[in-house]
Amino acid sequence: MKRASIAALVCLLAPSTAFAGPASNAVKFFYTPDVRFEPDPKYRDRFTEPVTKLFELNDEAVRKNPDVIACIDFDPGLDAQDFDQKTVSKTLKLVEALDGDTGTVTATLTLFPADAGMEGAAREMVWSVKKVDGKWKIADIASRTNGWTLSQLQCMTGQSLE
Repeated sequence: MKRASIAALVCLLAPSTAFAGPASNAVKFFYTPDVRFEPDPKYRDRFTEPVTKLFELNDEAVRKNPDVIACIDFDPGLDAQDFDQKTVSKTLKLVEALDGDTGTVTATLTLFPADAGMEGAAREMVWSVKKVDGKWKIADIASRTNGWTLSQLQCMTGQSLE
């Protein structure tokens, strides 16, 4: 009985950061079993504002000038264009920090095997999440590695920057 009480106390005193859970599953979807391109229209139901506005601007820019790179010319969840799927899957670690219906999921991963000689292959990505209608959705993605936030990217929509 004493051990059960101690275990219960440890659980109560543990920080609210969890290593996995429903919010993490919303992020994990974009990394395994295959990396998925977040701006792809077929995944839009997994996102919410403010990043959905950037996706709309990107779509508009591509429609207006299909031969010019608009604003998303890389995989936001990887902060890269190139990667090794096996390495991403093997090194992916997710940690969620939730506060009610909002929070973050921090993804740490490596893009290439250590013996590939690729400098700067480690990534730390922070996914902002929000619970909408009972489901965890992605509100934004930020790169701690390279210091940018997806919703803050400028998007070329033809003649001027938005």
